[in-house]
Amino acid sequence: MAQLDYYFATISPFTYLTGGRVEEIAAKHGLTIVYKPLDIMALFGRTGGTPPKDRHPSRQEYRLQELARQAKKTGLPLNIKPAHWPTNPAPSSYAIIAAQAAGGGDLGKLVNGITAACWAGEKDVAEDAVIKACLSAAGFDPSLADSGLLSGAETYANNLEEAVSRGVFGAPFFITEDDQRFWGQDRLDDLEAHLDGTL
Repeated sequence: MAQLDYYFATISPFTYLTGGRVEEIAAKHGLTIVYKPLDIMALFGRTGGTPPKDRHPSRQEYRLQELARQAKKTGLPLNIKPAHWPTNPAPSSYAIIAAQAAGGGDLGKLVNGITAACWAGEKDVAEDAVIKACLSAAGFDPSLADSGLLSGAETYANNLEEAVSRGVFGAPFFITEDDQRFWGQDRLDDLEAHLDGTL
């Protein structure tokens, strides 16, 4: 089965705004998604980006307007200034990595559940209880939040290095098997058109 590499950050609002659509596209085209959570702030530093808090005020203001517009387009609830952001994305990322290795649940639901907890649920996705609840809701053993720490940390670091080497510079970011790259949830139509052979 063909593969779609999905680079994302669990604290990224634009990852949240994919809203499960990438999973629908992958299912339609018979693709296996490989989920690759990474440290988005480190990625910015490695690829010429700037963390939101360090951007010029005009860019910060535009980002907030764009988030509100994109949320309205998707129909997803969104708090553009959530109570627990930014927070440490590593624990939730490790849990996703462990769940992907273990299998048995719905990874798309897990990723969407964690990002929704941050951007719509006013929860701190660095907290064990929040992560375990998301694991359980997606059909995974909640103890994966504890057992996957060591291997998760190694894979998390490797995902960042791989992303930099493959031209990833933001999240969400999708790479097809023929190395076509799509950045942002607002490029999912283009990704689908490419997979359909029309773009």
